[in-house]
Amino acid sequence: MFELAALAGTLGIYLLSSRLSRRFGNPPLLNPALLSLVVVAIVLLALRIPYPNYFQAVRPIHFMLGPATVALAYPLYLQWPRLKTLYRPLFLALLCGSVAGILSAVLIGRAFGLPQNVQLALAPKSVTTPIAMGIMDKLGGEPALAAVFVVLTGLVGATWTFGMLDLLRVKDPAVRGFAQGLSAHGFGTARAFQLDHRLGAFAGLAMALNGLLTAILVPLLIRWI
Repeated sequence: MFELAALAGTLGIYLLSSRLSRRFGNPPLLNPALLSLVVVAIVLLALRIPYPNYFQAVRPIHFMLGPATVALAYPLYLQWPRLKTLYRPLFLALLCGSVAGILSAVLIGRAFGLPQNVQLALAPKSVTTPIAMGIMDKLGGEPALAAVFVVLTGLVGATWTFGMLDLLRVKDPAVRGFAQGLSAHGFGTARAFQLDHRLGAFAGLAMALNGLLTAILVPLLIRWI
C-alpha cells in the first residue's frame, strides 16, 4: 500500500508542478523537476519517511529512466540534417566541456581545501546520477556524495544556463540545447524539452555523449591531477 501511495504521490506532485510552471510561462525557477524535488523532500521530512524506503517504493520510476533516455534518440533523429552539419564543432565542444567540467570542479575543491573524497566526488558532477555513482564505485569513492553533487549541478544548470546563453547572445537552438545537456545532464535536458523539441534533442545528445566521455576521462584525469 505504501508503494502505491508513494508512486502515485510522486507522479501527482510532478504533474502539479508541470501545470504550475506552464501557468506562469515556464520560468527557470519554477522548473517542474526542482519543484517536485523540494515538495517530495518536505513530505518525506514531515512524515519521517526514510529515503531508502521511499526509493524502494518508487523504483518503477527509476527503472523508466533507461527507456526514457533511449527514447531521446527519436527527436535527435528528426534533427539529423542539422546534426550532420554540426558534428565537428559539437564534438570539439563536447571534449572541451567535459574536460573543463571535471578539472574545474576538482581544482576549485582543492583550492578551497576540501577533503580528497569530496574532490573525487565532484569530478563527475555533470553526468547523470547512475553514471556518476558507477564511476565513484569503480574509483573507490563515495557514490552517495557524488549523487548529491550531480543533483545540485543539474538544478543550477537547468535554472541558469539558458539565462547565461541569453547574455552571451547565443541564439542557435542546437548550440543552446547542446550546452544545456552538457552542463546540466538530465535536469537540463528536461528543461530544454519543456521549451522546444529542438533544444531537447541536442541536449539529450550532449547528455548521453558526456556521460560516455566522462566515464573514460575521470579515471585518467584524476590520476594526473
